[in-house]
Amino acid sequence: MATLRFDGGEIPCTGDTTVLDALLEAEQPVAFSCKTGMCLTCLLQATEGSVPEKSQKGVKDTLTAQGYFLPCVCIPEEDLELASPNDADLFSRAVVTGKEMLSPNICRIVMEPATPLYYRAGQFLNLRRDDGLMRSYSLASVPHLDRQLEFHIKRLPRGKMSNWICDELATGDSLDIQGPNGPCFYLPDRKQGNMLLIGNGSGLAPLIGIARDALHTGHAGDIHLYHGSRHVTGTYLHGELLELESEFVNFHYAPCLSRDEPPAGYRAGRAEVTAIADFPDLKDWRVYLCGYPPMVKSARQKSYLAGAAMGDIYADPFDLRDLRTEPRKEE
Repeated sequence: MATLRFDGGEIPCTGDTTVLDALLEAEQPVAFSCKTGMCLTCLLQATEGSVPEKSQKGVKDTLTAQGYFLPCVCIPEEDLELASPNDADLFSRAVVTGKEMLSPNICRIVMEPATPLYYRAGQFLNLRRDDGLMRSYSLASVPHLDRQLEFHIKRLPRGKMSNWICDELATGDSLDIQGPNGPCFYLPDRKQGNMLLIGNGSGLAPLIGIARDALHTGHAGDIHLYHGSRHVTGTYLHGELLELESEFVNFHYAPCLSRDEPPAGYRAGRAEVTAIADFPDLKDWRVYLCGYPPMVKSARQKSYLAGAAMGDIYADPFDLRDLRTEPRKEE
C-alpha cells in the first residue's frame, strides 16, 4: 500500500487503485476527463517520491523533469507527496477572435494565443474557462497556413462546455489553453503513400487540418477523406471540401449519409463501412480516425483487417467524462 499526501491529508492507495481513483474516493476536488491517460486534464505533480514511467508517457519532457505525471494511469509503487499543477507550467491564455455556427450543432471558434503555440495539425488542446471547467478539443487549423487557432465544437445535449461555448462565449472573451497533445497528426516521411481519413460529426476538424497540412507540404500520394453524418446538415464545410478537391488532384472527398436519402454527390451508408468497401486492401496506407468513439473503434478494426499496420492507424481515442453515463448520439 502507498500513502498519498495531498492538500494536508494522507490518503491510502491500495492494490491496483490509481492515484486518481484514490483521490476521487477521498472526495478530493481534482480535475479529470478521459481517465485513459490521453487528455492530460488530470496532471498532478509529485514533489516527493518517484512515479512509474508509464504514468509520464505523453507528458512533455519539461514537465516530467518537474515531476508531473498522469494520476489516472498511475498505480504508485511508493509513497508520494502530491501538489496541484502550477498554472504557469501548464496553461497560457487565448482570446476568441471569431465565432460562427457552421451547422445547427457545430460552432467554429477562432482564437489568438497570447504567446506563439507550436503544434501539429490534428492535435488537440484542453480549453479551460474561468470556473475551472475544462474539455479537450481538436484543432482544425494548420500552423504554417493559419495565424490563429481554429476549433469546431459540437453541441452535446448535456455538454456543459459545448453548450456554454455555443450559447454564451463571445468574441473578445479569453480562455486558458493547455497543450498541444495527441499523436494524431500528419507525418511527412512517406509522401508517396496513400492516406485514408475517416470521421463523423466534429471529428472532421482534425482531419481537414491533417489533409491541408499534407497537401500544402507536397504530399504526392492519394488522400481520401470520408465524412459521415446521419443528416445532410451534419456534413458541414461541404463547399470548402469540394473546393479543396478541385484544387488538388490527389485529394478525394466523400460525404456519407447513414439516414437521409443521399443527394447528388453524397454516398449512402456509414463512413467507415463505405470507406473500407471502396478500399479493401490498406496495406502500406496510413489511416486517420476521428469522431464518435464506437465509429473509431469499428473503423480501427476494419482498417486492421483490411491490411493496415496497427502502427499506421492514428486516432483520437478518448471520450469525455460527460458522455460515459449516457451514450452520445451520432449527428
